[in-house]
Amino acid sequence: MERVSTIAGVRTKSAVRASPTSQSRSGQVLAYVLLSLGGLVMFMPFVWLLSSSVKGPNQVFVFPPEWIPNPIHWDNYAYVVQELPFLLYLQNTMIITVGAVTGQVLTSMISAYSFARLRWWGRDVIFALILSTLMLPYVVTLIPIYVIFTRLHWINTFLPLIVPTWFGGGAFNIFLLRQFFLTIPRELEEAAIVDGAQPWTLLRQIIVPLSKPALAVVAIFSFLHQWNDFLGPLIYLNKAQLRTLALGVNALQGLEWGRDMTQYIMAISVLITAPVIILFFVAQRSFIEGIVLTGLRG
Repeated sequence: MERVSTIAGVRTKSAVRASPTSQSRSGQVLAYVLLSLGGLVMFMPFVWLLSSSVKGPNQVFVFPPEWIPNPIHWDNYAYVVQELPFLLYLQNTMIITVGAVTGQVLTSMISAYSFARLRWWGRDVIFALILSTLMLPYVVTLIPIYVIFTRLHWINTFLPLIVPTWFGGGAFNIFLLRQFFLTIPRELEEAAIVDGAQPWTLLRQIIVPLSKPALAVVAIFSFLHQWNDFLGPLIYLNKAQLRTLALGVNALQGLEWGRDMTQYIMAISVLITAPVIILFFVAQRSFIEGIVLTGLRG
């Protein structure tokens, strides 16, 4: 009887111990189900975009929607490339994006290192002033900046879209990198300082290698902004040969008045969106890691 009771007691204890495990597993299953449903809902617009890009005229808004069109019009992509100077627009977009992203990453990294590690008079006050610019709408400074670029004769050039990014890299990027730099132990730099390392050496050989996730986040955010920017090129680039892909979508809408151009707009939207999706999947790990680690310490 004692053995049975002991076994029963063990069974009771094991059952009690197994109960939280089963609850945690059921919670994980529920979380996976909810996340899968949420991901499916978020993914449906992109599926509809792909489907609409290969549909024929007047088939995009058919109800109920045809998710797999029959027949599939792959010639929509050929029409977009032929009717628009797509390669020229792509080249212009790449020039602006590469130049602006490089400037934002480099200068925001240097500025953030100065605010996080170097000690100089008025550092905290200037940093607060930089953060306050986040509350200033872009349209408020639009006209004064346009007047400045007009007097510099930079209109109809890529300079207004590239040069400003080389002066600080933006308040948000500075704040993001500063918060990440504060999480790096100072002992690493102190050991290098004992060996005679200068600030530029510390930044290049210690801070940058340890900050790749945060730098990847800044690069991805900057790439998304520059790649999809419509207002900036619309204001400063008036010549057709200087248009970007974002302006190309707008130009496609006015090619033929009275004709349904929706499927062609969807096709060029897929071509514009594809590099962004590829970039995210390639840098997904660094992007998520940078988001998680940034801001752990103020």
